[in-house]
Amino acid sequence: MSGRLVVVGGGQAAFALVAKLRALKDERPVTIVASEASLPYQRPPLSKKYLLREMSLDRLLYRPQAWYSEHDVDIRLETTVTRIDRGQKQVVLSDGSVLGYETLAFATGATPRRLPPSVGGDLAGVYVVRDFKDADLLAEEMRPGGRALVVGGGYIGLEAAAVARTCGMEVTVIEMADRILQRVASAATSEIVREIHRSRGVDIRERTGLHRLIGENGRVTGAELGDGSVVPVDIVIVGIGVAANDALAHDAGLETANGIIVDSHGRTSDPAIFAMGDCAVLPWQGMRIRLESVQNAVDQAEAIAAILAGSSEPYDPKPWFWSDQYDVKLQIAGFGLGHDETLVRPGQREGSVSVWYFRQGKFIAVDAINDAKAYVTGKKLLETGTTPDKAKLADPDTDLKSLLA
Repeated sequence: MSGRLVVVGGGQAAFALVAKLRALKDERPVTIVASEASLPYQRPPLSKKYLLREMSLDRLLYRPQAWYSEHDVDIRLETTVTRIDRGQKQVVLSDGSVLGYETLAFATGATPRRLPPSVGGDLAGVYVVRDFKDADLLAEEMRPGGRALVVGGGYIGLEAAAVARTCGMEVTVIEMADRILQRVASAATSEIVREIHRSRGVDIRERTGLHRLIGENGRVTGAELGDGSVVPVDIVIVGIGVAANDALAHDAGLETANGIIVDSHGRTSDPAIFAMGDCAVLPWQGMRIRLESVQNAVDQAEAIAAILAGSSEPYDPKPWFWSDQYDVKLQIAGFGLGHDETLVRPGQREGSVSVWYFRQGKFIAVDAINDAKAYVTGKKLLETGTTPDKAKLADPDTDLKSLLA
């Protein structure tokens, strides 16, 4: 039995690491230090089914309390690590106690960026969605006829806009960039998603920033936009990206750059310390990237668990993502970063379409909108490193399965 593993963070990556370690019959002592009051739970439904009250918190839990006891996992809720002493291999906790470790793992995730107080970000009625408490507060505000302003046209903002509209609210989305999803998707995908929202009555304003929020008695009542227009609002949902939670690692002298830098085995600049999930900056195809996805959090954590249990296999990310908006499922395989060409392929049923990404002629990603067959095919092509024949791909009569032959 090896010495103690201390996991900093209590989210998806933390649970995946520990569950995989125990599945591999590794019996080392484990302590999870989790800042929230809840046992580890799924986060993607927070901005969707949980916000709509279609799922309760107990249904989001990965495992009940009994699982942690049965697997000899010490979990400290509502507790944080305040300092790391790498020389002594100890962490100091917020309750004043000190834990020794042989191995330390960061699974600290990322924190949504908030609007600064100088533009009204501290007014009541202004929300981000990071944890179940945020979602609980926001759910109470989503009433038919209410007016919601969504700041930011990325996936989180658009998912929140879809929920607000489903609840019967009037919704305005503002995006400073030239188009929604500009950082994460092609212009073709942006156009498809924009039409999905506009057809449901969402007012999307691109190339439009926020000048300031207007408040009365400490609560938001309106927003002055960058173009000088003023919109009345009851709530504001902020989706302007996240910042990696790397301050603790930085203070401990580890190498950081908007995330904790790791090698292909998940090791930081200290070989006794690992990092995974949204807080980790990892090598991929000659680049350093941070993958903000549940899939990466799980896959990287499980790869690191195998390494701790004795494997020497590096982690080779195979990115995939998804986003649910209204009755639309967007599934993404690959990573479209640096694409120089896209091909739009109609699906076989109404409302289904896929966008295929290429870089220097090589297939690198697919966005599938209500088109599971395109997603599965694209994922398999990426796994084998195959670039499909573009002429066949562009022909809607081509059976996608034939591209795998």
